[in-house]
Order: sequence, then structure tokens, then C-alpha cells
Amino acid sequence: MLGFFKWMADTPWSVALHESLYGYPIVESIHVWALCLFVGLAVVLDLRLTGLSFTSVPVSQIARRILPWTTFGFVLMVISGILLFYAIPVRSYQNIFFRVKLLLLVLAGINAWVFHPRGIQSWDKDPIPPRSARFAGYASLVLWMTIIFCGRMIAYNWFDCDRPDQSHIISTLAGCEAPEAPQ
Repeated sequence: MLGFFKWMADTPWSVALHESLYGYPIVESIHVWALCLFVGLAVVLDLRLTGLSFTSVPVSQIARRILPWTTFGFVLMVISGILLFYAIPVRSYQNIFFRVKLLLLVLAGINAWVFHPRGIQSWDKDPIPPRSARFAGYASLVLWMTIIFCGRMIAYNWFDCDRPDQSHIISTLAGCEAPEAPQ
């Protein structure tokens, strides 16, 4: 995989985006704005699912009103995230925080897919949703807080592969190539 990402990093579009004075910062800003839109609205739904807020509003009403905007934010966030990865694929691929973020994104997706309000009619107006809905809401809140933390930490090079003092376990987790043995 690393070879593919090295090739990708050398493509003219990747180099142009990474070295662009305005392109990369604009894409990064769009990513953050889309994240704010998506997560901000997801938190509203999660707070309702946990029973901590909006308890007098049916879950279906909240979901119906915010779903188009969360979908828009999510799509924009994914597209801009792919572009950010495309601009610096090797550094991203070898970043432990990036890898954890991807894993957490998969878990957040599974949480949303497994929970997606099935049988909501039976508890839609209940001030305190059933345990499974509350769990999904709390899990989503924790996952997204951690995803945002990991996303922010990607910018720091604490675990870059070019650090000679890095432990073997960190190098392995980051997917660093093992140095060639002297002959």
C-alpha cells in the first residue's frame, strides 16, 4: 500500500494541491466547516437520543429536519477529507492519529447503521428513549469527539516515520518501512 501512496504523492495534482498557496488551505477550511455542520447537527440528534435535551420534541421530527443538512455536511466533509488525504497521502497513511481516525469513522458508521431509528414509532415521543437509543447517542458523541481530536492531532509529527528515536511499536503502528539491514 505504501508504494501506491508514494506514487499518488508524486502525481501532478497531488503535488499541486499540497504546494498550492490557496488550494490546500481552502480545502482544509471546507473540511472544518463541513465537520462543524455535520457534527453540530449530529450532536442535536444525539442529545435527543440520550434523553439529555429536546425531550419534548419527537425524535422523528428532529431527524427529519436535520437529516438533509447532516447529509450535505457529511458528503462535503468526506470529499474534502479525500482531497486532504490526496494532497499528502504518505504522511497521512503513516500517521497513527489518521489510522485511529479511520477506525473510529468506521465504528461511527456502524453505530449509525445499526441504530438508525428502527421501530422508532413505539418510543418517538418518549422523553427518555430506550437503552439502545441512549447507547447509540452516547456512543456517537464519544466517537465524534475522539474523531475530531484525532483529526486535529494529524497535523503534528510526533510519530512521523523519519524520526530515528521512535520506538519499534510506534513505527509498526504507523506503517513505517523497516530500515534495510546493513550488508
